[in-house]
Amino acid sequence: MRKIVLLFTLITGMLAWQCSRNVGDTSLKSSLDESSVKINKAMTVISDTRGFQLMTLSDLTKSGDGYSDSINLDLIAGIYDFKPETYWCHHDMRPRWKFEKTGESEMLVVNIPQKMIFHPRYLYSTNPEEGLAENDFTISASEYHNYFSYFRRYDYRLMAGFTVDEEDAGTLEVTAAGSSFADRSYASEYHFTDEYSVMVSYERGDTSISSFTLNEGEEILLGEETVFIWKDFRKSERKYTLTIGDIDIVKSTGIDSIQVFLNGVLQSTAAVKITDEDETEGSVCHHRDILLTFDDGTSVKLSELISPALETLGTLITPMREMYFAKHIADYIAFSVYYQKL
Repeated sequence: MRKIVLLFTLITGMLAWQCSRNVGDTSLKSSLDESSVKINKAMTVISDTRGFQLMTLSDLTKSGDGYSDSINLDLIAGIYDFKPETYWCHHDMRPRWKFEKTGESEMLVVNIPQKMIFHPRYLYSTNPEEGLAENDFTISASEYHNYFSYFRRYDYRLMAGFTVDEEDAGTLEVTAAGSSFADRSYASEYHFTDEYSVMVSYERGDTSISSFTLNEGEEILLGEETVFIWKDFRKSERKYTLTIGDIDIVKSTGIDSIQVFLNGVLQSTAAVKITDEDETEGSVCHHRDILLTFDDGTSVKLSELISPALETLGTLITPMREMYFAKHIADYIAFSVYYQKL
């Protein structure tokens, strides 16, 4: 009787182990499929928002990276309306648009024609005839600090919300600091209006970390982090982590194989191949693809699942990393208000 019970227990255990393998592998596939659907949906929604337009502005003019003044929010706080008039700014020897103060506020609130924002060439051209438009775009900055010197030392902070035709267009949060070319960092996050957000960050020192995340609320839909080391002014990749929902794909120096984790559990039967088209930049948004092979021998490329989303995300991440909107729009307006008051 004892032998029968032991045999039954052994068979049951083997069946349970086999089922757990199948369930685990199926969970890896289903998790990837489910996450791909969420990622594609998120980027479809984001790409149709005013916030996406703001973060991917293209007709930009080089702005004042040479500012050496230190401006805090309390120096420019108030409510301002754009005026189709100009004043001569002696600080950078060119005309700037006027912003009339119409009220008091602890924030910097600026009402301006949206064409000045979505087509910045009008912001820089200062042609009064082109300034005749309704102030239908509002920037509400609750935090602003800008210190920049000619010796690559800077400290920057911006937190602002946007409305277009009185409709919420999302919020932008930017933090950056640096004391030299080799010691700098930044983080930029945009919250869109459907619980979606995109964040990019970078830290440079002896070891550099570059990352981005696509989020829905508190959930990470897609994330990527690359750790580099610098030697002789060249960088080499030390660790790469790609997060797709509950899945983490990790490539580390010193480990022969690329590891795959599902909810933190190593999937020993899964195999991954990373393909780079360009040795200088390894990102799924630019030049990098992931081939994931499951236990049943089937394979899938990440680009086949979320290619349009990655392309759209790539067009968003690059200007966010360069702080285009903050440098070319927010700073121009802030300095215009500041210099006008001097």
